[in-house]
Amino acid sequence: MGIILPVTLTAAAAAAIINLWLAVRVGQMRGVTKTIHGDDAGGPLTRRMRAQLNFVENTPFALALIAAIELTGRGEPWLAWVAGLYMLGRVAHGFGMDGEGATKPRMIGTLVTMLTLLGLAIVAVLIVLGVM
Repeated sequence: MGIILPVTLTAAAAAAIINLWLAVRVGQMRGVTKTIHGDDAGGPLTRRMRAQLNFVENTPFALALIAAIELTGRGEPWLAWVAGLYMLGRVAHGFGMDGEGATKPRMIGTLVTMLTLLGLAIVAVLIVLGVM
């Protein structure tokens, strides 16, 4: 039997669902703006496209770090909470990108993403150094 990584599998499933949700929102806005190809030069479609792209830019790093930490066996019990918080932050960011300015959900999502990636990277290095 293979190795089962429940935190990683759950986080990857959540990420797939969030990415699908973001893609559907882009498609809906394409219909509203009647933009079949490209974007709407900084309008609501562009913001939704950027929300999805930002998710795709950051989430693989988070998932890779989550998987690597889980494989070491040093992620119990906090790693699942961090993964869940990251996904909630990404949903907040997606909603926040609907606003024209700097919205609170966007700022929360950005901050959660940056702190999660930094924290997971630090933990990974500490594991390699034998500190954790």
